[in-house]
Amino acid sequence: MTARSVLAIPLIAAALLLPVGPAVSAEVKVLTAGAMKSVVLALQGGFEGASGYRLVIDNDTAGGLVKRIEAGEAFDMAIITPAAIDGLIGKGKIVAGSRVAVAKVGVGVAVKEGAPKPDLSSVDAFKRALLAAKTVTYIDPASGGSSGIYVAGLLRKLGIADEIKPKERLQAGGYVADKVAKGEAEIAIHQISEILPVKGVTLAGPLPEEIQNYTVYAAGLSTAARDPNAAQAWIDYLKGPAASAAIEGRGMSRP
Repeated sequence: MTARSVLAIPLIAAALLLPVGPAVSAEVKVLTAGAMKSVVLALQGGFEGASGYRLVIDNDTAGGLVKRIEAGEAFDMAIITPAAIDGLIGKGKIVAGSRVAVAKVGVGVAVKEGAPKPDLSSVDAFKRALLAAKTVTYIDPASGGSSGIYVAGLLRKLGIADEIKPKERLQAGGYVADKVAKGEAEIAIHQISEILPVKGVTLAGPLPEEIQNYTVYAAGLSTAARDPNAAQAWIDYLKGPAASAAIEGRGMSRP
């Protein structure tokens, strides 16, 4: 054995004792429904730093995500509504038993920053506020957004759908409060977690409790996940304390 070989032995032994992480940072493709986007983005850095994995985030309405998954789009995990997750489990797209509820959020009303806040103390007060507004915006129900589907049904239930229709400024997805910030609508009705991040608007308050609608979001693991351990690590992170703080800080709560 040469002197060089003898010197190399301790170096090899030391290398074998080093902690082993992922040889290559695995990517986790996350499909997330609208209201969870701000939470996912807030948690991204902490998760990536702690795990060594990298999140690739794509956002859409709940209905839009279901259509994309059913059409065969590749993904590693999804955050949608429990009913949507269950439907995808039945179609073999989500792993049975992987569903976990992570957050819930109610619907609120937004107005332009500095504008008077409408009275939301009762159902009648809410109706008067909408009828008095020149323009109203919410998610287009046709896009599959859960809040838009609920609001459209609520307007019919309250008997004011016909009066509101001419002044609707529907949006296919994203932050509908942006229309208020840009002066394109006077009042926005959307999930609270999607109102708070928008600059230039103020959350006037939640819908009255009698007509409030809470949407629960659940995570599920893709049956075709490229690295199931990486995707599961992200799901586990969503159940932890860091996620709880991010969820509560964005107008949401644990289910």
